Amino acid sequence: MTAVHAAEQGAGAVDARHPVRRILVIRLGALGDFVHSFGPFQAIRRAYPQARITLLTTRPFMELARLSPWFDTVEEDTRPRWLDWRGLLSLRRRLRGYDRVFDLQTSGRTARYFRLAGRPAGWSGHVAGASLAHANPWRNDMHTHARQRDQLRMAGLGHVPEPDMDWLAAHASVTLPQPYALLVPGASVQWAAKRWPAHCYGELARILHARGIRPVIVGTNAEKPLAAEIQAICPQALDLVGRTTLPDLAGLAAHAWAAVGNDTGPLHLAAMMGCRCLALFSRLGDPALAAPMGREPGQVRVLWVRDLALLPVQRVAAALW
Repeated sequence: MTAVHAAEQGAGAVDARHPVRRILVIRLGALGDFVHSFGPFQAIRRAYPQARITLLTTRPFMELARLSPWFDTVEEDTRPRWLDWRGLLSLRRRLRGYDRVFDLQTSGRTARYFRLAGRPAGWSGHVAGASLAHANPWRNDMHTHARQRDQLRMAGLGHVPEPDMDWLAAHASVTLPQPYALLVPGASVQWAAKRWPAHCYGELARILHARGIRPVIVGTNAEKPLAAEIQAICPQALDLVGRTTLPDLAGLAAHAWAAVGNDTGPLHLAAMMGCRCLALFSRLGDPALAAPMGREPGQVRVLWVRDLALLPVQRVAAALW
């Protein structure tokens, strides 16, 4: 029995009546959540190798999705306001005409998408009334990694292995001499308490440099002040903030000695690439629901403290060796 036949049998009468030729996958995202969907993306592609698969996502992830081997088309969701009738009509057209929809976002917003799409047969998601509803009453208590796999299992896809990431590393254009460690000092600007102080990263960078490991600071342009503060303490640290694409970051992570960072997207990407990661969580994050997921046991370690400002540099350094 082929993978697609197994999927169709598991999905029951929906597939028997409606052959799956056109599939829509919805993943809008933050980066960490988007990364956690790589395994499900690959599983959907493998289960339906002959189908035309479209991803609906937001602009920051469109180029990354187009580089991947999983989608035939990538479309942008501009997230129109609910009173923007012109925008909603355009979105409705994008949501209709599919034999199967996998809503991997499963948010309040995408619950409305189910109605905009005309309540189609073959909708996999969290909405009550969907033909392939993820009807697990504990779904909100599950890590994103486990929850999405459970959702696909209920839609008939069965086992979801870790994704092959060679395609992403192959698109990296930045290489560095080894050994080096990635420092990820940023996090959501709305949640400053999710950040270990930049001066602590600076002290950690000095320890890394003294032990022969080059500190490399990565992040978006918004983290430039953090990088400057780190370099003021450890001038030997390499500042790549705002200078790497997501494929570049993935390629660097694939060859890094380790990565240390806050609860933020780049650390999730590093973990997906097999990098040894140390994730720093405050009271604002729950590692049981949102920690980076490694490819092997022990690859990711989490330090959780209520207030990251009180997390000693030596404790972080000790966790790396």
